[in-house]
Amino acid sequence: MQARPRLGVVLGSGSARGWAHLGVLAELGAMGVQPDLVCGCSIGALVGAAYAMDDLPKLESWARSLTRKQVFGLLDLSFKSGLIRGERLMQFFAGHFVDCDFSELKREFAIVATDLATGREIWLREGSVLSAVRASIALPGLMRPLPHGKSFLVDGGLVNPVPVSLARAMGAETVIAVDLGSDVVGRRRGVGAELSANTSANGSNKGGLGSWLKALRGNNDEDTAEAAELSFPSLVNVLTTSINIMQVRIARSRLAGDPADVMINPRLGHLGLLDYHRAEEAIAEGRAAVRRMHAAIEQALAA
Repeated sequence: MQARPRLGVVLGSGSARGWAHLGVLAELGAMGVQPDLVCGCSIGALVGAAYAMDDLPKLESWARSLTRKQVFGLLDLSFKSGLIRGERLMQFFAGHFVDCDFSELKREFAIVATDLATGREIWLREGSVLSAVRASIALPGLMRPLPHGKSFLVDGGLVNPVPVSLARAMGAETVIAVDLGSDVVGRRRGVGAELSANTSANGSNKGGLGSWLKALRGNNDEDTAEAAELSFPSLVNVLTTSINIMQVRIARSRLAGDPADVMINPRLGHLGLLDYHRAEEAIAEGRAAVRRMHAAIEQALAA
């Protein structure tokens, strides 16, 4: 009998929208779809790592339990190389999800990151899985880069937000990819307001954080005259929206040259960058997105 084609599942970048990957993988499993390999970028790297470790139910349970206060409790604010250091988040994962070497994973897995010095796309397939995830989620300006030799690694979404090319290089003959950015551009949504709202919820106005957040929100006193006629977006809003635009354009360009056999597009453009406490709706939309492509998936797998 002829062996079935090797199947790869690709999980794209998208911050809090990435909880949709949990729904996608669960729905694919319900269909009996078991990939031979998984590739992830940014939040897709995090979910993909849990999947490759067979820890997906544990991650989903934690994601569903998150509150806004807990999300912001995991952020360690900084002014050096990024607004968030990332150590607190990684310490949490190290304490709740066992780190391992790529060679110990239950499924073949790879992660995309970006070399900050050269702009090269870096494929991570060896060493600590947790360190590789930390590199791939380091969104420039928001999370501190990860040291790597004499350089630093940042979010893989800068070069390959939906890394179909990596799955092909790993031998995938059929690829199902998840693009979380299909409906993002055109929405004006950032984290400035979210950070501000959470300050009072957390009671965390210590160390000048309140004034710092006020500055991030925009419309400072010096801008009052202009702001009376036009409400300026916050610094973080400008940064994250610009990155969204860039990643959408890069993804479209990369996918045009190396398309997936099936593209799954969860509709979650309304979720903000740090809306990780809204896992319920993201997971539900991930499942729904797979159901919308059910026929296409079956056709691709039968080819």
